[in-house]
Amino acid sequence: MGIQRTSLTLVQGDITEQAVDAVVNAANSSLLGGGGVDGAIHRRGGPEILAECRSLRASHYGRGLPTGQAVATTAGRLPARWVIHAVGPVHSGSEDRTELLVSCYRESLRLAGELGARTVAFPAISTGVYRWPIADAARIAAATVRAAVAAAPDAFDEIRFVVFDDRAREAYETALAGGDGGD
Repeated sequence: MGIQRTSLTLVQGDITEQAVDAVVNAANSSLLGGGGVDGAIHRRGGPEILAECRSLRASHYGRGLPTGQAVATTAGRLPARWVIHAVGPVHSGSEDRTELLVSCYRESLRLAGELGARTVAFPAISTGVYRWPIADAARIAAATVRAAVAAAPDAFDEIRFVVFDDRAREAYETALAGGDGGD
């Protein structure tokens, strides 16, 4: 039996078009959709995702999903099996919220593993309206995913980072190459 290697890949494109087992949503705590990645996933995935999110709100998360946590739903009409909704932190210049961002990636991968997802696509969590600097977010994402893969090298076939623009792609290229990403 050979050693399984998890591929870390970078794609510039639309996360709603990724044919993977699990797509991670940069969700807000309401789980009811919003702007950016969250809104796109809800729009493209269709009403099935919103229905499951409403059910989760009614049963387990009446006050919303806490920052740094993750929960899974159907992927609806997306070319994936599941959507893993992770609530990222709003960036703060006066408070270090790094561990909450790390938790989004860890919890998403933990949940993906429990679901049996072999391929996972991540957006750049917290870098939109939550204003996390892209280079720092890329560094955190790459380091956290690498640590999770090292701890469970047979858990995944591919972890894909899906970014929207050139600036994010460049930051993730640097982070995945082992650099600090600049900014």
